[in-house]
Amino acid sequence: MSVTENRSVTPNECRSRVLRAFKNKRPVFLWGPPGIGKSELIAGITEDLGGHMIDLRLGQMEPTDIRGIPFFNKNREVMDWAPPIDLPDAEMAKQFPIIVLFLDEMNSAAPAVQAAGYQLILNRRVGKYHLPDNVVIVAAGNRESDKGVTYRMPSPLANRFVHLEVRPDFESWQQWAVGQKIHKDVVGYISFAKQDMFDFDPKSASRAFATPRTWTFVSQFLYDEDATDAELADLIAGTVGEGLALKFMAHRKVAGQMPKPEEILSGKVKELKVKEVSAMYSLTISLCYELQDSFKKLGKEKLADWHAQADNFLGFMMANFTTELVVMGARVALTTYNLPMVPGKMKNFDEFHKRFGKYIIAASGK
Repeated sequence: MSVTENRSVTPNECRSRVLRAFKNKRPVFLWGPPGIGKSELIAGITEDLGGHMIDLRLGQMEPTDIRGIPFFNKNREVMDWAPPIDLPDAEMAKQFPIIVLFLDEMNSAAPAVQAAGYQLILNRRVGKYHLPDNVVIVAAGNRESDKGVTYRMPSPLANRFVHLEVRPDFESWQQWAVGQKIHKDVVGYISFAKQDMFDFDPKSASRAFATPRTWTFVSQFLYDEDATDAELADLIAGTVGEGLALKFMAHRKVAGQMPKPEEILSGKVKELKVKEVSAMYSLTISLCYELQDSFKKLGKEKLADWHAQADNFLGFMMANFTTELVVMGARVALTTYNLPMVPGKMKNFDEFHKRFGKYIIAASGK
């Protein structure tokens, strides 16, 4: 089945469309290549709504996992149906403002499993079981062109969904990555080499390729402080591919020569001696991470101390970074982390606003 061939949305755009569909209680099907974060997107939306997500991997299920199984009801002396335990009941529904039933790998499920889900999606019921009113349905799957294991979805079932095809997007990923504290070297490298965020080619025989998902794996390896460089090189090559692993490890070696972010924020370091561009991206991200962590540690009682660090943050960036890096750092601090910088308490703020204010406004979309 060829779906939404000429229209696609970024993860950030997809978010608003999904929320609109939720409002109207229309089931949504998210299409897209592997590893771009479809399930993470829905999990994030659910968390923001204060809800609960039930993640069912239909590709690993049998029809009875949805329909339930028959049993002999001794009290009524008839055959009855035991509903599946994974589906939300009325008691669970009372605990959350919204429950998202996420049917992942739906078009990887065998036709019999898809058929079992048809009535659930069409009528919000299956057998005697009824979906509670505050349950919304989202399904997801890879496209046939991605060369994964897929089955053609029956047209009547497809016609019940709002179909959205999600495409990889650096801006959406970067916003998510800094919010999740993906390792500074990963965010810094991808910010410098945006084309390396996603290099999936369904025609390639390579077993390892770069996607937002696999870069998350790389981040996890980097946070393992006991891992040796040799171990990291092998693990990263097995995650994003040999070529990207070599480029990334070279980037990380130079990034390791950058000054410590806490020394910059304290004012001890004011000049950047190593001017390698990709490493400067990593330093920018590490400064944002450190500034946010410092705000959490100092709290409102020591805002004056934190504003001194924020002032050094702006001053260092303006003195050493290109416009693109200054804008990226300020956007993360001001819009992604929403750090409360008060202009009157920072001597560098006026110059910063004069030189870069218009770029920050444009980058934040405000």
